[in-house]
Amino acid sequence: MHAWTFEAIGTAWQIDTREPLAEDVQAAVRGCIKQFDKTWSRFRGDSLVADIARGAGEWELPDHAGMLLEFYGQLHQATGGAVNPLIGRTLSDLGYDASYSLRTSAHPAPVPAWDSVTWNGRTLVTLEPVMLDVGAAGKGLLVDLVSTIVRSSVNRFTVDASGDIYHGGTAPIRIALEHPADPTRAVGVAVLEPEDALCASATNRRAWGDGLHHVLDARTGRPTTDVIATWVVASSCMVADGLATALFFGEPDTLAERFRFEFVRMRADGRLHWSPGFPGEMFT
Repeated sequence: MHAWTFEAIGTAWQIDTREPLAEDVQAAVRGCIKQFDKTWSRFRGDSLVADIARGAGEWELPDHAGMLLEFYGQLHQATGGAVNPLIGRTLSDLGYDASYSLRTSAHPAPVPAWDSVTWNGRTLVTLEPVMLDVGAAGKGLLVDLVSTIVRSSVNRFTVDASGDIYHGGTAPIRIALEHPADPTRAVGVAVLEPEDALCASATNRRAWGDGLHHVLDARTGRPTTDVIATWVVASSCMVADGLATALFFGEPDTLAERFRFEFVRMRADGRLHWSPGFPGEMFT
């Protein structure tokens, strides 16, 4: 196997293939990631998200945006409003801003209502400046987009964006589920079949201050406390990524009414809960 490793969107990527990817395929992958970041990053001043945060208006979005925003709408409804991509300003005010100041404002902005924006296909309409943060499902979608490019060249591959994984191989692979409190330990192992995706989320990954982290409940504007880590297996990385966030707030049975997935969830007291069909084993 050949491993292509690189840094992009602030994280480590690895794409495993039987033979090295051709230079034009690598260029297409890098171009896809660059354009995605130029659209959705709230950490750069020249992104579309930064423009949307500066004023109301109508904004032309890329082709994949309708699918992403529709998915967010489903997550928003399934979690009673806890998942909302308009949390960007609140996260920034709490200290998770473009400069990573980690300094919390005395009065963080409230999270705007999701129905305060509308979209029709590729056009987003805002009535006031809003700061989008698509971190709950965006990286998963990007892995799916990159996987589509890689698949056009090879039929055996795995894309891993620091734990957001799409397996396009022909045989199962085993992935350790890292303990959120100790990266040298695993709470279990997932077995990914071909065309499976695995995504994880944990409150320790981007944490600062007194109980502050990136998994924000849009209803309260505060970080969640009950669940500390989730892992989801689904048919796409976008779905797995978004559900890994939704499971911090929503009950699995409620989410299962809309989506097909398997999961593991760890609560703050260390208890593990997993779906009966989760592909793998837990160490308990």
